[in-house]
Amino acid sequence: MTTPSGQDSLIARLAQARRLLALAQTGLHYATSPFDTERYAEIARIAHLQLAEMASMQACDVAALFASETGYANPKLDVRCAAFNEAGQILLVREAVDGLWSLPGGWADVGVSPAENAAKEAREESGYTVNIVRLLAVWDMLKHGHPPSVFHIWKLVFLGEIVQAGEICGAETDAVQFFDVDDLPALSQGRILPEQIRRLHALRNSGDVEFD
Repeated sequence: MTTPSGQDSLIARLAQARRLLALAQTGLHYATSPFDTERYAEIARIAHLQLAEMASMQACDVAALFASETGYANPKLDVRCAAFNEAGQILLVREAVDGLWSLPGGWADVGVSPAENAAKEAREESGYTVNIVRLLAVWDMLKHGHPPSVFHIWKLVFLGEIVQAGEICGAETDAVQFFDVDDLPALSQGRILPEQIRRLHALRNSGDVEFD
């Protein structure tokens, strides 16, 4: 079991390894000398080994995760939709991969805006058609209590107004339900935290936007 101090140490080491990998990725993008390319590739391999050790993975699996990450290194963007019913309960979906609950959403897709992405994910994962009303929050997951991740992730959460119900049409979720914000099911905390859901409920009522 990881102690609080051990958890802090792991988070710090993950941050260092992510930064090392980002520098290597950016260096590989701009390098013009074969010698520089070789050096940056070596730095990337070291970072892969560090991340693999901390995440209990094989280095080759970590390398595969980042294989499509080329060019200037940027955080990954996670887009979510927070929708509420008339009783103020929040719409959650159950993730098929772990049986835990989350807001509908996922990685930002190329070719659609963030708001369009949030509406699309809500429709596919919950079956509900929503109109996106406004932005509620922009969070840097490193500044919240999420479990450590090999990626640096920014989270955008939009308020969705329910238009109509439908059927789940994606394979990533297998159930949908409304919950009281003070009586939540077991959450997929790599995606959303209980205190964040309660904060979204407050932001919806106040009209404010929160950002890191």
